[in-house]
Amino acid sequence: MSFDLKGLIPAPVTPFTKDGRVDYDAIHRLGSWLGSIKGVKGLVVLGHAGEGTFLTQSVQVETIKAFVKSVDNRIPIIAGITGEGTEVAAYEAKRAKEAGAQAGLLYPSHGWLRFGYQPGAPQDRYKTVYEHPDNTKANYNLQTLLDIAALPGVIAMKNGVRNMRRWDTEIPVFRRERPNVPVLTCLDEYLLHTTFDVDGMLVGYGNVAPEELLQLIEAGKAGDHKRARQIHDQPLPLTKAVYHRGSHMEGTVALKHVLVARVILDHATVRSPLVPLGDGAEEEIYEAVSASQLSKVA
Repeated sequence: MSFDLKGLIPAPVTPFTKDGRVDYDAIHRLGSWLGSIKGVKGLVVLGHAGEGTFLTQSVQVETIKAFVKSVDNRIPIIAGITGEGTEVAAYEAKRAKEAGAQAGLLYPSHGWLRFGYQPGAPQDRYKTVYEHPDNTKANYNLQTLLDIAALPGVIAMKNGVRNMRRWDTEIPVFRRERPNVPVLTCLDEYLLHTTFDVDGMLVGYGNVAPEELLQLIEAGKAGDHKRARQIHDQPLPLTKAVYHRGSHMEGTVALKHVLVARVILDHATVRSPLVPLGDGAEEEIYEAVSASQLSKVA
């Protein structure tokens, strides 16, 4: 399996109808738009931004199929694999592959986020199936990351360590020891701080502002700090409106409001346990879209 993942990989939301069903027509609009943008190297569906854990198995499969159809084989669809047990995750990956996904983004077992993990367990999970923020107990240490990256079938490393001491210390080592494994930042709210050290971005932000993020990747690879700062600051009102909220989970709801403002979605319906944002949030987000100079999508 060989993909070029050195670029932007948006993690799109999953649109719903107002009565809570998956909106496959809206998936086609969103997926076909993202898939048509030069520099977008794939889509990660059913991740956190995609509310994948809120869907039944059969609906997950149909959602993957819809995104596969929307991109018309131009780019790979990568499915979020979130099953708790290792064997459960392996079966989830099998279903995703049969639905047309060409790779998987394997999340840590969610129990680890609270209780931590036993040494060797992450390596076994990745091997059997065939990453995450530093404020949880599931942040993999450097040796674990190196071990996982050496396994067959591992094609990239998404790094969400929100600890800049670890980032500055470990990313250079990882890139030296595993030069054939692209490093992708998923720090939506810290993209300027990480873009100079990575090969690309795997972010929910990419499904609302792909044009700006592609420019930021280009500036980062060129080492052009001045240009990167200019690009970063233009959509900064939007960054704040989406990601500087009380909870990162609210970002998913905010992303849908941005897509409404850009005329890709008709409304910002989410599924429980997500709930609508508070009074005034929609207007705040629309103002941020305008201030960030994001145009409506034809």
